Amino acid sequence: MMNVKEIADNADVIISGYAVKKIELGYSVINLHKQNTAAVFSNELEMLETSMDDIQLEIAKKYLIKAISYMEEAVA
Repeated sequence: MMNVKEIADNADVIISGYAVKKIELGYSVINLHKQNTAAVFSNELEMLETSMDDIQLEIAKKYLIKAISYMEEAVA
């Protein structure tokens, strides 16, 4: 199991227990409450890989969209 503190420290944004990080392929989203559930999204927000169920995936994608807006504001 991954180290929650390490995941959180390396995240670009944390929203409601989901750590979001910009990666080469797009974005990774990890549920900090269940570190074995994660998803990788492309830059176009298409799901590339996941260990989440459909409900978690929809929640993660909503948080990812919010996180992207926060990251864009931080750069501006």
